[in-house]
Amino acid sequence: MKLEETESLSEQIAKHISDQIITGELVEGERIQELRIAKELDVSRGSVREALLLLERTHLIHIYPRRGAIVSEMSSQQVKALFDTNVLVLGHIVQRISETWRVHEAEQLQQLMEHLAEQVKAGDTEKFYDGIFQYLAVQHDMVANPYLMKFYKELLPSLRRSYFLTLNTSRRELQESLALFKLVADAILIRKSHQATLFMEDFCRHLRNLVLDSLTRMKQIELAWARRSRR
Repeated sequence: MKLEETESLSEQIAKHISDQIITGELVEGERIQELRIAKELDVSRGSVREALLLLERTHLIHIYPRRGAIVSEMSSQQVKALFDTNVLVLGHIVQRISETWRVHEAEQLQQLMEHLAEQVKAGDTEKFYDGIFQYLAVQHDMVANPYLMKFYKELLPSLRRSYFLTLNTSRRELQESLALFKLVADAILIRKSHQATLFMEDFCRHLRNLVLDSLTRMKQIELAWARRSRR
């Protein structure tokens, strides 16, 4: 593993495990094998344990006494709870951005909208949503609330895990997501903070519904395979 200067070793290991959970390589209920991770990355088990403690904060895993780290469940109830929380957090973030942006920050938002339009044209769902949520995650100066931003950063991996399920949705749905987020951006740029918050709720609700639909289809496929294997 190549050590990045901006991240500790345990943070890099946590990101590696996080990516495996987000992409489905590690599935819900699966136990994280510390020895396998240590050998795979050529690191100590102590470093892996430190990484798991960091990862638990993101809600991707649960650590149980004598059982170790287990990949957390992805259920419709948990998806709804995740988005209910994100609506509150993101609503406050876009409200603060609306109230505090300066000229160069408005230009950054306009550049983001151009980037998002390109991702819709390319049909790249992952980069589209990554672009939005990562943009919001780095607006520390405008939001001016380190506690809120830290909490949002810890929610991001679970949020990413949820919208990773939507990668096979239609381009029409992606275009609708762009249209909804454009309403957010337009409201921000005319400093209509209340409108920006409401439009952000609509955007999150749309994405939540896409995730729930994808999750339902995935569970149906798993159930069909389980029934077939019992024959």
